[in-house]
Amino acid sequence: MNITEVMTSNVESCNLKSSCGEVATMMKKLDVGIIPICEDDKLIGLITDRDLVVNGLANNFSANTQISEMITTDVITGTQHMSVEQAAEIMSQYQIRRLPIVEDGKLIGMVSLGDLAVSNASNKKAGKALEDISLPVSLINKSQGTLYK
Repeated sequence: MNITEVMTSNVESCNLKSSCGEVATMMKKLDVGIIPICEDDKLIGLITDRDLVVNGLANNFSANTQISEMITTDVITGTQHMSVEQAAEIMSQYQIRRLPIVEDGKLIGMVSLGDLAVSNASNKKAGKALEDISLPVSLINKSQGTLYK
């Protein structure tokens, strides 16, 4: 099964000038825990609800603080040509729960672990990905490279 069959398309995004308050409001409205950050339609980063708390609130940033100070820019991405199984493997390897799907750097969709679990063909892969994501980093084989959460 191709990733485009399970991914969410028409993903809303923010830009670097967006404030913490704007991002938090968008997350609440959309009932999501992650917002892609795009400039000129190109994915340049992600911000999660955890980023807002750990990198924002915990550092006394206000709701007016621009998110550019707290986004993740080392983003692992997938392509529209990959299979659901390939996406699950990437998510498992890097211990991530959401995978932005890009084409020529442009965000075209987002796939979550929940999206993978809904797909009958990927239930085992999603279960394995969740198991790997849930393991402490110290138990993951460090030879896999840098891990992103």
